[in-house]
Amino acid sequence: MSMCHVRGFFKLVVLMLSVTLVGCASSLARIDTWQGDPAEAADAAVLKSPGEITVVQVNGREMTNFLMDDLALDYGLLPGQNEVVFTYKTIWAKAGVVDNGESKVHTVESKPQRVSFEAVAGEEYRFSFTKPSSRQEAETLMEDFSADIVNRSGDVVASSGEWDAQAARKAARTPVPSGAGVSGDAQSGSTLDRMKSLWGDATEEEKREFLRWAFE
Repeated sequence: MSMCHVRGFFKLVVLMLSVTLVGCASSLARIDTWQGDPAEAADAAVLKSPGEITVVQVNGREMTNFLMDDLALDYGLLPGQNEVVFTYKTIWAKAGVVDNGESKVHTVESKPQRVSFEAVAGEEYRFSFTKPSSRQEAETLMEDFSADIVNRSGDVVASSGEWDAQAARKAARTPVPSGAGVSGDAQSGSTLDRMKSLWGDATEEEKREFLRWAFE
C-alpha cells in the first residue's frame, strides 16, 4: 500500500472519529433527571456540573456512569425541590519515577455530599467551591469539604453537607402508615413494591441476615 493510500485511510479514520465524538457530545449536552414526560419538563432548570464533580444521584435516582473522568455535564431538573448527591475529585501528578504498574497520579476525593434546593423553572445553577492549588491543599480541603449551589446571578441558594448513605437507607425503610379507606389488595401491592425496593438498596450483609431470619 502506497503512502498516499495510508494517508487517505488515516484521514478517513480521523473523520469518522470526529463525527462520532460530535454525535456523543450533542447527545450528552443535557442529562434529564426525571422519568417519563412530565409537563414541567418543558421549562426545566439546569445544573451545570464541572469535570471535578461526579453527580451520583438526583432525587434518589442513580445517574449514568459514562466511564470517563473530568467530563463536564449538564443535568436537567424539574422545577421544585431537588436533592443532589455528588462527589468532588481532583487528580495530581506524582513527582519522580513511579514503579511499573503503579499509578502515575494521586487522586484526592471527597466523601459523598448531599445538597437540596428549590429549582426555579428555566433557571441555571452551578457548583461553586474552593479550588486547591496543590495536592496537600486538596487533602486539607477534603477534611471538611462543602460546595455551594449558585444561580445565574451568582447568589448562593444552598450548601452541601456530608451524605449519610446508611441514614438514607434507614429512612427509605421507615414504614408509611396506610391511609383510611385503602383496600387490602392495594396495601398488599404497595408492600410488595416497597419490599422489592428495600431489597435492592440492602447491603450483602443485610440480605444474608434477612435470609437467615426468613428461613429459621
